[in-house]
Amino acid sequence: MSSNYEIIIYWSEEDDAFVAEVPELPGCMADGKTYQEAVAHVEVIVEEWVQTAKELGRPIPQPRGRLMYA
Repeated sequence: MSSNYEIIIYWSEEDDAFVAEVPELPGCMADGKTYQEAVAHVEVIVEEWVQTAKELGRPIPQPRGRLMYA
């Protein structure tokens, strides 16, 4: 399921790292020294986010695919 969530990746000068965010999962983000490292880290974090939500009985949003912004 995690591979279907949109991931936004950007360079953070402040952190000197790439940051990967999953907008559909509040607070779900990771970083890495390289683009690929940030993606790998956020994939792990998505799985942990979903597992924690299940354990706590919280709703898990269904992936919506590409989000559209106005």
